[in-house]
Amino acid sequence: MSNAIEIESKVLLEEDGYRRLRKLYHLYPSYCQINYYIDTEDGLLRKEGFGLRVREKNGNYEMTLKAPLSQGFLEKNCTWNAEMFHDFEKNGTFPEGDIKRFLTMCDIPVEQLKIRTSLMTTRVDVPYQGGKLSIDENHYSGITDYEVELEYANEKDAERLLHELLEQTGIPYTPSNKTKVTRALNAYEASKNK
Repeated sequence: MSNAIEIESKVLLEEDGYRRLRKLYHLYPSYCQINYYIDTEDGLLRKEGFGLRVREKNGNYEMTLKAPLSQGFLEKNCTWNAEMFHDFEKNGTFPEGDIKRFLTMCDIPVEQLKIRTSLMTTRVDVPYQGGKLSIDENHYSGITDYEVELEYANEKDAERLLHELLEQTGIPYTPSNKTKVTRALNAYEASKNK
């Protein structure tokens, strides 16, 4: 179990901007990960500003809870094995531990939590100016979008450095106020209502 504070700046990209960044950082290999987003049927976590996911990467599973802070998010992580993931996916069995205790203290009914949707990301991570730049191609509910994010020590410098990078490469700076979980869940809900 680990806790961290995540501070990052994110920008949605057009496909052309994504291709330019990938060309610029072509020496860095990409990898694939799948995020499974968890909430109640009525979206209680999202209403409270929380994000909850299980990330599958290279056959490993990690649950992450993000809770909003005045700057950034409190991030709680715990490792799952494949059996725990499949038991939750099939039976709704939420594993014991720090995340379950935290959610219970926040009056979230963990027995009502389930996987609502998923998002597959092809990601490239690049060390950048003392932070980490991630260049993403995302697929969810028949949608493909592109995003770049910079994790950094503080939000102001993350935004400034990301803005400078995009300006230098001629890519429009369009801050993303919707997280991946919000975009994926919105698309899922829209596809259900068709």
